[in-house]
Amino acid sequence: MKLNRYVFPAVVLFAGLSTACTSEPAKQSAVDSLNHSSAAVALPDSLAFQGKYNEQATHLYVLKNKSGDEAAITNYGGRVVSLLVKDNKDQLVDVVLGHDAIGPYQEQPESYYGALIGRYGNRIAKGKFTLNGKSYQLQVNNGLNSLHGGTDGYQAKVWTGVQVDPQTLELSYTSKDGEGGYPGNLQVKVTYTLQDDHSLKIAYEAKTDKATPVNLTNHSFFNLNGAGDPSVLDHIVQLNADEYTPVDTALIPTGKLAKVVGTPFDFTKPTPIGERIDADDAQLKNGKGYDHNFVLRKGAGLKQAAIVSSPKTGIEMEVLTDEPGVQFYTGNFMTGEKDNGKGKGRYGYRSAFCLETQHFPDSPNQASFPSTILQPGKTLNSTTVYKFSVKK
Repeated sequence: MKLNRYVFPAVVLFAGLSTACTSEPAKQSAVDSLNHSSAAVALPDSLAFQGKYNEQATHLYVLKNKSGDEAAITNYGGRVVSLLVKDNKDQLVDVVLGHDAIGPYQEQPESYYGALIGRYGNRIAKGKFTLNGKSYQLQVNNGLNSLHGGTDGYQAKVWTGVQVDPQTLELSYTSKDGEGGYPGNLQVKVTYTLQDDHSLKIAYEAKTDKATPVNLTNHSFFNLNGAGDPSVLDHIVQLNADEYTPVDTALIPTGKLAKVVGTPFDFTKPTPIGERIDADDAQLKNGKGYDHNFVLRKGAGLKQAAIVSSPKTGIEMEVLTDEPGVQFYTGNFMTGEKDNGKGKGRYGYRSAFCLETQHFPDSPNQASFPSTILQPGKTLNSTTVYKFSVKK
């Protein structure tokens, strides 16, 4: 079947999603909150994403399903720019953070907003690993460690886009041998599908000509109150994980699995994010909040990893994946210094959360962790689904 490529024109000019918020949510004024709740919500202007980066054209692709949900995705970094779903008042809410134009993404690619992450999501200690008797040095961009593929990661690459139909976008990229320090030419294809059951499905596929570590994920920052709302501490979270991987002060796993029971990491029952986030706990101090990999309960195929809901909008997000772990991050390093969010808003401290489905951090150096090594002749296939519903 021949695939046709579509680049959608502007649907509507962006009307502004949020007002400014500071790095301290408590300082957000009542007027700002009122302005945010009454702001019109629409997809960004696609013309603002048309340009060139490293001599390659950038675009914004629009997905719409039969249920009224909408998504906007740019081929720069494969980023989910907007994701519009309905709340308990039957109004569209944009639940992912991002920007109104391509410029801010390119100015600070390592903000990772909505980005596809590779070749290796999360951290690798000191940017080093040994494979088949050979040592590899990766790009170091997070203290002494390599994070999310290094400075040459997929978040700053222009992907080839093919819009299969109004609900499906295929993005492909070939990561060359030696890129970021990794061995092998890695061919990656990621398919976004906005399904009629109010879900965004992300299907990953990868092939290599040399053995190499691969850990692909998406780094969308969510706020179910709406992008630009000052805090996610009111969100209710349940994680289907009885264990997590503790980290040192550089956020590298110690190699052990720790039980969540009796700790602030126990989300086996629905719990507000803010309930224990500032508890006197060494692991929370290391991450400045939650920034940890949770070990999902084992199961074949797609399994439920998490459920998050907003008491404010009634929006509930279910995360399903076939990955063994999920990184739960609560925006602890967000500062709100710049007013380049949607509608010139500021994305402040803990104004978003991430649920990055993944293999475990530093797996190439941790023999007890599930392997992330992809061999020639093998195909990596992985699927994650973010499914939305409403509590009324």
